Amino acid sequence: MSEKEMPKETNEKEITNEEIKPVESNETSENKVEIEETEKIIEPSVENQIETESKEVEETIKTSEESKAVAETETVSSAVIETKPKEYNTLSEKELISEISALVSDKPIQSIKSGVEEIREAFNLKFNEELEANKEQFLADGGNIIDFHYTTPTKKEFNSVYFNYKEKRNHYYENLKKDLQANLQKRKDLIEELKGLLNAEESINSTYKHFKEIQEKWFEAGAIPKDKYNLIWNTYHHHVENFYDFLHLNREFRDLDFKHNLEHKLRLIERAKELGQEESINKAFRELQMLHKMWKEEIGPVAKEYRDEIWNKFSEATKVIHDKRFLQTQELEKEFEVNYDLKKQIIEEINTICQKKSANHKEWQNSINDVQKLRDAFFNSGKVPKSKNKEVWNLFKETTRNFNKEKNSFYKNQKKEQFTNLEKKLELIKIAEDNKDNDDFDVATPLMKEIQNNWKKIGHVPKKDSDKVWKQFKGACNHYFDRIHSKKNEANKEELNHLALKEEFLTSLDSITLEGNRENDLAVIKDKINAWKKIGRVPYNKKDIEQKFNKKLDGFFKQLDIDKKEIELIRFENKLNNLVSEDDIRKLQNEEFFLVKKVGEVQNEIRQLENNLGFFQHVDKNNPMVRDVYKNIDKQKDQLDIWKKKLSKTRKLRKSL
Repeated sequence: MSEKEMPKETNEKEITNEEIKPVESNETSENKVEIEETEKIIEPSVENQIETESKEVEETIKTSEESKAVAETETVSSAVIETKPKEYNTLSEKELISEISALVSDKPIQSIKSGVEEIREAFNLKFNEELEANKEQFLADGGNIIDFHYTTPTKKEFNSVYFNYKEKRNHYYENLKKDLQANLQKRKDLIEELKGLLNAEESINSTYKHFKEIQEKWFEAGAIPKDKYNLIWNTYHHHVENFYDFLHLNREFRDLDFKHNLEHKLRLIERAKELGQEESINKAFRELQMLHKMWKEEIGPVAKEYRDEIWNKFSEATKVIHDKRFLQTQELEKEFEVNYDLKKQIIEEINTICQKKSANHKEWQNSINDVQKLRDAFFNSGKVPKSKNKEVWNLFKETTRNFNKEKNSFYKNQKKEQFTNLEKKLELIKIAEDNKDNDDFDVATPLMKEIQNNWKKIGHVPKKDSDKVWKQFKGACNHYFDRIHSKKNEANKEELNHLALKEEFLTSLDSITLEGNRENDLAVIKDKINAWKKIGRVPYNKKDIEQKFNKKLDGFFKQLDIDKKEIELIRFENKLNNLVSEDDIRKLQNEEFFLVKKVGEVQNEIRQLENNLGFFQHVDKNNPMVRDVYKNIDKQKDQLDIWKKKLSKTRKLRKSL
């Protein structure tokens, strides 16, 4: 075929390359498309665990893999593209190990790099949080950062699986590099064989059959190094064209070849139309790429009169899939943009918590819980546009890192305070130890209660010392108060005896009969009161026996013709006796304060009433309102006299103690 017959095929390849960006074109020097230059293959080193894979090998794998078969491509790609990406950051460390193990053992090693690195990043993020927490604790406990080392069985297990992945990947690319060089030599040999067809001394049928065999071997020869790709393909097609020009001398063979190519391309068009109905757009797009590759590289030209027609049909079928994929991409981008905005909002909320500057442990615990919830929400909020993924991830890491710095700084200062608190508590322990056997209970008891209150006011101490110092302090305090309780138990026995005597005394009062002589009967009552007083105090929870005694007295007083003031004073004396029996000077003092207050209140009331009389100077004293005022004044004066006598008795008794 002549060079003038080629432009339509050239246009097909250029358009296809522009629309779906398949693997590099194999155009001749007349119609070739620019191919991106790549670096030479660099042997991966054991030292860096093949971190620097060759760009050429990465790109060439696409050509090698895609040229095998459509079915095989679907099997590999559907597992990667059809499956919804997992949010690895939501998984535990054990679950992440299961995920990476499954990828390494079940998937082609060349297709899992992205997934493996995502898992590795998620695992390291979780492990680094553990490491930082343990490092802070190590330093807080007085450790030297030089001596710090932290690992876990889970981390070792993950490293083992990851190293296995690197080994398998390294082995794969080393073999691939060897295969690329071997394939290059195969193609060079085929080109030489193709060149020799023009000088073959055989029939045209045999020559054409030989040409087809060379073509079949060419398509099965596999990928070659990318830097040799253009030169080899252009050289091959140059000699293919020369062969077609040679065949032009025999139109029958050329037309037969054109017909064969037309049938192949019509089948590709039908398959492309079927893909337009495929539910999985990703799957359809992957296979469409294969169809375009076959159209360009594996199937030769057709007769000139069919070229535009079949190419337009193929382009129309291609456009249907591209339009669907474009719409799908737009919808995904909208969803990703929403996720991006949500992640930015979450980052702002974490930043706000960080700037709040929590003041105490409780506030920090609340902040830590809030940030953890926001972290979970961040990881569960879905993917973002690929162009913004690095930006939002770096923002998230920086914000959480700042929060952790503030948190660690607070707890580092807390550690200093805890050591200060430890010193304070040790001082209290010494005081408790020095006084636990003190027999001066009046002095030691208030002191022991005071240091107990002071202990409560002191904050936390280092965790390793907390139980130890508490047991020391508690032991000293318990020792002292157990001694007091022992003394009280002895006193309680005596009080129980008093209770029994008073109960017996109450029963004996039922047999007393007053004579009716005021002086003699009053003397009897006072004797009973003095006898009651001498018995002594009873247990606190049996104080109601005093009320029973007072009721007995009230019954006797009702039988006597005695002044109410005198009765009230007699009762008050009995009350004072009870206060004295309780051996609590504070109760007696409180009673005195109460009486002083009542005396003052009554005096103020009398003055107010006397002032009110000034408004009635010209009013008849027989006026009912005036008489009521005078009566009230007399009543208040009588009451004042009683309060003063009670106060006098109380002061006299208190001074005598």
